[in-house]
Amino acid sequence: MAGAPLRVLACGDVEGKLDALFNRVRAVQKKSGAFEMLLCVGNFFGSTSETEWKEYQTGVKKAPIQTYVLGANNQETVHYFPDVSGCELAENITYLGRKGIFSGMSGLQIAYLSGTESLNEPTPAYSFSSKDVMELQTSLLSTPKFKGVDILLTSPWPRDVGNFGNSSGEIDTKRCGSVLVSNLATSLKPRYHFAALEKTYYERLPYRNHVILQETAQHVSRFIALANVGNADKKKYLYAFSILPMNSMDSAELVKQPQDVTENPYQKSRKEAQKAKLLLGAEEEPACQFFFDLSKQQGKKRPSDGKEGRHFQSKQARKPPQPTGPCWFCLASPEVEKHLVVSIGTHCYLALAKGGLSNDHVLILPIGHYQSVVELSSEVVEEVEKYKSALKKFFQSKGKRYVLFERNYRSQHLQLQIAQPGTPYFYVELDTGEKLFHRIKKNFPLQFGREVLASEAILNIPDRADWRQCKSTKEEEAALSKAFREDFEPFDFSLLQ
Repeated sequence: MAGAPLRVLACGDVEGKLDALFNRVRAVQKKSGAFEMLLCVGNFFGSTSETEWKEYQTGVKKAPIQTYVLGANNQETVHYFPDVSGCELAENITYLGRKGIFSGMSGLQIAYLSGTESLNEPTPAYSFSSKDVMELQTSLLSTPKFKGVDILLTSPWPRDVGNFGNSSGEIDTKRCGSVLVSNLATSLKPRYHFAALEKTYYERLPYRNHVILQETAQHVSRFIALANVGNADKKKYLYAFSILPMNSMDSAELVKQPQDVTENPYQKSRKEAQKAKLLLGAEEEPACQFFFDLSKQQGKKRPSDGKEGRHFQSKQARKPPQPTGPCWFCLASPEVEKHLVVSIGTHCYLALAKGGLSNDHVLILPIGHYQSVVELSSEVVEEVEKYKSALKKFFQSKGKRYVLFERNYRSQHLQLQIAQPGTPYFYVELDTGEKLFHRIKKNFPLQFGREVLASEAILNIPDRADWRQCKSTKEEEAALSKAFREDFEPFDFSLLQ
């Protein structure tokens, strides 16, 4: 049974003007009634905050409402935040922490990311990195039946938030903001996303989190940028709203689409419609030991097998076909085991194999549902090649070699293709550059690739020839995924966009 909506206030850059902010909050509450909490994004402290802050820190003054703030965005204010994991700064004023999820008794889920984007290593104390974003994404995306979060708090705007939307005024959203925040918003699908730092107010039209006619309807997201407290132009810096936690809402009510809803601003060509973006270059060829293994039998069994893309006949893609049954590999599918995912690109993703031959047995998979490479657009094929090249460099750095294999036989989801559409085949690519192709006539063993590699002549692990005999708990699999993700990060082109 749904309770009453929560009444929440959100604020932009306070910049140390605590009296001005809290006097305004008192006036709002006197006129409109009590609010549950105040959420502050942007710069909470300023360069001249010391005297005013001491009064709150020592208890001489007290915030009139439970206030949650993000961390520093510059070196000058880092000292105000003594604990990166979050702490109480003063009575009723709490620092949320560097990144994480805050869940109240009501069930309201608030995701937060402190600081500004940094490409430097080590990451400064006032910044976040691609690793921070991926860890936050992973912690949520691995949650069963994850739909999104109620609120996302960041200080920077997300890059490209103005695409398909109403004018953002003097702010050029193609240049302003953080790509990593865009990726985070795409993944977490917040119902409300608040940001600041640009000293202006911008309430974007709500946008969709699904592709019409291709995906099940999902809730919309609203992005609101807030100005700085006490600004001379009287731009809006305090925003009041009511929200019912997502987990207590009726599904039909949650996914209602307002009349002014727009396309998702972060998806430039959402053919497959999926999460976490990022991008950059790579090369070709091989020289390491990784196994691209993917396949799905018609019916209910889920054998493993390889998939990998070579673009011998890349054609313009048609609309992706829909799976004839549950697909273990479509990223949007409830069947996919998201804790195995180690990297998400624009069109493809990388995951550890279920019951892999080794701890670095990986799959390259398209985000959308495709059976073969001839169904793909050139962009998807290109990203498959980028993943191959990145993995090649990764394994070369460890002195390893690879075997790439793929079977286009009794499978639903994309696999490597160098034959005419519809032709069953088995394909192997060696790190010497040799490519072996066998056209399948009939009665081809579904586990052939694994059986050969697991044999005594090659890896000498015959007990792992059948993935179903390779038992691991979900916790063990998640630990392997985390270790591989961290190891692969320096080579992961998808984190550099």
